[in-house]
Amino acid sequence: MNKLNLPVSLFAIVIVMQMLGSCSKGSSSLPQQNPYPDDYSEITPLSKRNLWGAANVHDPSIIKVDSFYYVYSTDAYYHKEGVKFNDVDTAMGQIPIRRSKDLVNWEFVGWALKEIPSVAIEHVHRFSDNKGADNIWAPYILKVDNTFRLYYSVSCFGTNASVIGMAESASPAGPWTDKGIVTKTDPSSVMNAIDPSVITDASNGRMWMHYGSYFGGLFCVELNPATGLPLVDGDQGHLIATRADKKNRIIEAPEIVYNAAFKKYYLFVSYDPLFTFYNIRVGRSDSPEGPFFDFFGNNMADSTNNFPILTHSYMFDNHPGWSGNGHCSVFSDEGQFYMLHQGRLAPENLMMVMHVRQMKWLSSGWPVVSPERFVGNNDKPVVSDEIAGEWEIIHLRDIPEQNQLWQGQIPPGGWHYNKSSFNTSQRILFGK
Repeated sequence: MNKLNLPVSLFAIVIVMQMLGSCSKGSSSLPQQNPYPDDYSEITPLSKRNLWGAANVHDPSIIKVDSFYYVYSTDAYYHKEGVKFNDVDTAMGQIPIRRSKDLVNWEFVGWALKEIPSVAIEHVHRFSDNKGADNIWAPYILKVDNTFRLYYSVSCFGTNASVIGMAESASPAGPWTDKGIVTKTDPSSVMNAIDPSVITDASNGRMWMHYGSYFGGLFCVELNPATGLPLVDGDQGHLIATRADKKNRIIEAPEIVYNAAFKKYYLFVSYDPLFTFYNIRVGRSDSPEGPFFDFFGNNMADSTNNFPILTHSYMFDNHPGWSGNGHCSVFSDEGQFYMLHQGRLAPENLMMVMHVRQMKWLSSGWPVVSPERFVGNNDKPVVSDEIAGEWEIIHLRDIPEQNQLWQGQIPPGGWHYNKSSFNTSQRILFGK
């Protein structure tokens, strides 16, 4: 075992003991359940959208406005075989919006845009043989002064014929006015113009957008705070993160946040196929434009896979398992951090449920996330009698890919349900 592998393995054990232990029998009271089913196959038609709750959420982005949390997500919906999806006379738009007062009960608000902007469609079709640009991916929401900005992605799957655009509104619910293209890429580009995330430097007010997926890695470009567009016209930024095996392995979905307690900027990224081994990792920097370093001091722009692993494919006993736990949104609400991400419900991995998890910070300045989805605050102290009992422990680890990948993704029909595709639990007993 070489010098790198040993501390990586030890770190995985230490970090997951804190973040993915689930009490199966040791608690004296039953946990509060989520108000929506994990398997939402019986409420898939569009007429049931007010019952979806956190269902059909892919690539969430969140903002809090007054007493509501608003979530924006990719245009992606599970269609149950043999059931008509669009069963009502409703004009569907682009970028579904939900809101909640407690991060648990979600109300379907509607769609942000009536249609995909024509300038984005034209660019994508020009470089993809008139394919793609069928929906909008990976929105990102932020507020600048009294204006809400909604960044979005339009692309053709498997290509970097892509556009990041931006719309503005005076309200988180809209209406939205499209402001055009922020950046665009084509087959001659190094990077891929999707998956935007924007942050303002806490020390000087400079604004930066992090973006990218697979093609060439992740990039960072400076924006004009007054317009939300690149400070220098045509600038596509500099590399901030990549993968060792960049020809086969995915890195995408940057999410950049600032933690004032440590005076650090944290770059969350997603690795691997989006509906199987999708997993979240993190690095940090003293400045929003990088460089970003992982737990072991590796520069994320170098050809070394980064650690720690914060989420991955996992399965507790008496549950079919969750895969695709990636593309996160991270935010702070009065000092309490949360992570939101999609989870794909096994065995088919086609249903997409938004997971909301509390995030805690180790004294070393590294984040960990809760093994349980958030169901409300509970300030009741844990007593020793509640710790005693049988626990399931999961050690998150990389799982060897079991399929031949195509541009970092599993081709249609390549997924087969198998316990070896999950980080599974082992049981330990804490005595009284």
